[in-house]
Amino acid sequence: MTDQRTFGGTAVQAAPSGEDIREANKRTVLAFYDAALRQSDFTAAAVHFGPHYIQHNPMIEDGIDGFRSFLHELKQQFPELRSDIKRVFADGDFVILHVHARRQPGELGLAIVDIFRLDDGKIVEHWDVRQPLGEAAAHPNGMF
Repeated sequence: MTDQRTFGGTAVQAAPSGEDIREANKRTVLAFYDAALRQSDFTAAAVHFGPHYIQHNPMIEDGIDGFRSFLHELKQQFPELRSDIKRVFADGDFVILHVHARRQPGELGLAIVDIFRLDDGKIVEHWDVRQPLGEAAAHPNGMF
C-alpha cells in the first residue's frame, strides 16, 4: 500500500517502498533520457512510456511512433549528438531537465528545458523549450 504526502498543496503518492514518488519519477526520466538520447536505444527507452504518449513539440509527431521517428532522424542527422543534464527537478508527476545539448563537436549548442509528465511511473507527456547559446552575453552568469 502506498501513502500520500503533500507537496506544494498537491497530494504526492509515495512509491511502494516508502520512497517519494518524485525520486522514482526522476530515476525513470533519467533512465529514459540516457537510453534515448545518449545511447540511441529506442527499445530500452520505450519501456518507460505509458500506453499513450502526448508530444507538445510541434516538430515531432504525436505518440510513441512519432518519438521513434524523431530519435531515428536525430541520430541520422547528428551522429555525434551529446546531451549533458545540468539540473533535474521534480514536482509530483512532473520531471524537468535542464540540458546542454551539442549536436556537433565544437559548437556552443543549445540550452534545453525538457518537461515530462508521468502517470503511474511511466512517461505520458512531453514539452520542451530550446535556446541557442550565444558567443556573448550581457552578463557573466552563463546559461547553466
